[in-house]
Amino acid sequence: MHLLIDNSNTLTKFALDLGGELSEWRGVIATSDLSKTSIQNTLHSQTFERITLCSVVPDSTILIKTIFDQPIHHISHQSKMPITIDYPNPSKIGADRLANASAAILDRQGPAIVIDFGTAVTFDVISKIGSYLGGVIAPGTASLRDYLHQKTALLPAIQLEEPNSIIGRSTKEAMQVGAVIGYRGLIREILSELRRELGGTPTILATGGDAELIGKGISDIDIIDQDLTMKGIQVIGQANH
Repeated sequence: MHLLIDNSNTLTKFALDLGGELSEWRGVIATSDLSKTSIQNTLHSQTFERITLCSVVPDSTILIKTIFDQPIHHISHQSKMPITIDYPNPSKIGADRLANASAAILDRQGPAIVIDFGTAVTFDVISKIGSYLGGVIAPGTASLRDYLHQKTALLPAIQLEEPNSIIGRSTKEAMQVGAVIGYRGLIREILSELRRELGGTPTILATGGDAELIGKGISDIDIIDQDLTMKGIQVIGQANH
């Protein structure tokens, strides 16, 4: 029994690796609410012998490492992975990006591009020989959605939804068009430039909170997989315990 932890800036997610299969059970805690008590309450009925941690939040990493007695592998550029790294400063690559890149080539060869719709949207590029090359970091959809409300007197807070029309017939509808349709334009343009520089025909994978909403309007995306990061954590954990 192998506990997998994906500790991001917004959410901390838990899953179990059951002999090579991801469990149906999942646990989720807002990272801002992470504590010894909240973790223990989430995991109270689960048993496991080892832990693989993918974290981009240093304070949470320290907290998690102090709670458990089981062996913990903390994913870094020094972990054994199914990818190689061709990057000037590997220690600066986020653990989540390494997990995504590892998962991207589990069932296929490169080249590949992974789009992770998180607090930021990240693009990670894997070469045809399975080497991590780098990528792109852009503001996430929440940044675009919340900024207008926070910085203007009259624009409301909105939840992202598919617009009914490209012509907004209210302030809310106009903001939905800008946030959803406009964001797809950002994704398409970055993908176009990445493809041009990378060459070949990369597989495009997407994951993260807004992958379904934004991705369904982008035909370039081949695979939407909400378990992609967990699958990467799983395979790296299996190689390092």
